[in-house]
Amino acid sequence: MPTKKTNQQDQATIHDQTLVRGQGGELHQIADGDENVLTTANGVPVSDDQNTLKAGERGPTLIEDFHFREKIFHFDHERIPERVVHARGYGAHGYFETYESLAKYTRADIFQRAGEKTPAFVRFSTVAGSKGSSDLARDVRGFAVKLYTQEGNWDIVGNNMPVFFIQDAIKFPDLIHSVKPEPDRDFPQAASAHDTFWDFVSLTPESMHMIMWVMSDRALPRSLRFMQGFGVHTFRMLNAADESTFVKFIWKPKLGMQSVTWNEAVKINGADPDFHRRDLWDAVHAGNYPEWELCLQLFDQAFADGFDFDLLDATKLIPEEILPAIPVGRLVLDRMPDNFFAETEQVAFMTQNVPPGIDFSNDPLLQGRNFSYLDTQLKRLGGPNFTHIPVNAPKCPFHHFQQDGHMAMRNPTGRANYQPNSFGAGPRESPQRGFRSFSEVDTGPKARLRAESFADHYSQARQFFRSQTETEQRHIAMAITFELSKVETTTIRERVLSHLLNIDETLAKIVADKLGIGKLPKPADAAVKIRADLKPAPSLSMQENPPETFAGRKVGILVSDGLDGSLLKALQTALGKAGATAEIIAPKVAGVKAADGSFIAAKHMIDGGPSVLFDAVVLLLSEAGAESLCKEAAAKAFVSDAFTHCKFIGYSASARSLLVKAGVAPDADEGIMALDDAKSVTSFVEACKQLRLWTRETVVKQ
Repeated sequence: MPTKKTNQQDQATIHDQTLVRGQGGELHQIADGDENVLTTANGVPVSDDQNTLKAGERGPTLIEDFHFREKIFHFDHERIPERVVHARGYGAHGYFETYESLAKYTRADIFQRAGEKTPAFVRFSTVAGSKGSSDLARDVRGFAVKLYTQEGNWDIVGNNMPVFFIQDAIKFPDLIHSVKPEPDRDFPQAASAHDTFWDFVSLTPESMHMIMWVMSDRALPRSLRFMQGFGVHTFRMLNAADESTFVKFIWKPKLGMQSVTWNEAVKINGADPDFHRRDLWDAVHAGNYPEWELCLQLFDQAFADGFDFDLLDATKLIPEEILPAIPVGRLVLDRMPDNFFAETEQVAFMTQNVPPGIDFSNDPLLQGRNFSYLDTQLKRLGGPNFTHIPVNAPKCPFHHFQQDGHMAMRNPTGRANYQPNSFGAGPRESPQRGFRSFSEVDTGPKARLRAESFADHYSQARQFFRSQTETEQRHIAMAITFELSKVETTTIRERVLSHLLNIDETLAKIVADKLGIGKLPKPADAAVKIRADLKPAPSLSMQENPPETFAGRKVGILVSDGLDGSLLKALQTALGKAGATAEIIAPKVAGVKAADGSFIAAKHMIDGGPSVLFDAVVLLLSEAGAESLCKEAAAKAFVSDAFTHCKFIGYSASARSLLVKAGVAPDADEGIMALDDAKSVTSFVEACKQLRLWTRETVVKQ
């Protein structure tokens, strides 16, 4: 396959004058043209800042690439002590249970015996924000799983999206610098809606597929329990005969996928910035343990060679319509950490942590991550002995000669701390049991290259957009419009539109119209012809794959003194049978008295329990209670927001006046349901399985 260098970008002019001031304040004379030359920190001119040094165009990254090592090294050490990325995270303990032996594909011990349970720790996170940011930022979510196998720890360090912004790890510092708070003003926090991020991605066409995902509802998960996880990269499985099978890892939630709208996210962040943390904490402590199935896409070299795109390209995926994902086990989270800092904050995930039977591909983004993560832990956790921290320590027997260093909790015993030695002391390597890499032959020039097979940046972005429902497409258009409305530089907006024209012309026109851009720019130049023949893949749509249950969801019940207690009990019973949770909201957090004199304790008062916190809402009010709440702005917003966000609303007859006062007609649509007996309550709970009445969105402007 021919090669060519792609994504080469002109350097912007940095200085106009011939004298510039150095970092130490000294003045330097600049020779003509030198002001535009990128150098290393040691002043060595850089020839290519877009690609790592590889052995052949699709070969592994070489450790001698000093420019990449310096760049990623500096990036890894830019923050102390919190993580540079994925700083805001939350984790839980659990286990992974294997369904059946996969010995045909891998000798990894975890996949040898059906029914075996392996301890696990999972950390979910946002990417861009600091530790103190809010849970509901529009962002990628980290989905990192540490499996304590009998042959060492295995870290599947993934995200809730199957692709990424860049193809080569050398661009990772640039990507994150662009999305972090702008360095001169230190804002915005945990947000991509600003000039530098959109400037970077508009100059990096390979990001366009990921942009579609981040602007979709996937970036606003309703709960950590309701999102998928992906290993992103292509890995290898090796069996006992060292035969290789390529694999992609997918975690699918048993409770199904669900998102919130942007308007909800903004309000949730104000009402409860710890929304996702609280949700996971409450679910686990209530015994509603979240589960995911691990599904594998398995394929051989012939499939890889015949696939339309390069499987080493992290900006591409394999639709399940082409290659089904096979369930091979389940992940259950059943215990929260005893101490957040000791476990969730100090846990160290590294892509290079794999057991025998799992191996890497030459994906240049994965190769760079394998180098970077160890370096990151060294700085963040203070030294080389972070595996002595219990959450990072393997649970299987382990033996090595590593000693001393900062915070060493254990050292080798005996006289000999080296090998080979004459004393018969210490562990020895095992060619039979030990980790073996796949014996792949890579040939090619040692050069900074990007393979031609990586050059299609628009076809899968187009396929993803075309695979969404009309509602989801509308949400993507709204998201891009909002983000670009915060971009002050007109040329950046226009450059983004030029890329959108290569994805979907209607999408580009909608965004341009909303931004008041009358004349569309020319479509961006595409390195290769854009594929218009890729069929929509329903597996890529959340709404095309709705949950089959209302389990795990939460209903907010607004009550007042004098409510019908029997109707409340019927509702609570029906929700319990459906596996859902009911929370009571009242004018006062102390609670209310029902018409029969019984006391109903409340979880929230109306000012602190807005409807955005719930998946559906119910109004169980007396006439006097409804009349009183009609004067409360928070009560009216409770109803109007639920209607605007397309949620199902149940109400008792005496609560009609609050609906009307909130501007919601009791017969506006089938999502507003009167509750007067156990049968109507059952029908309401059954309807709530739909989660949203999206047809309402076309008549309600969010």
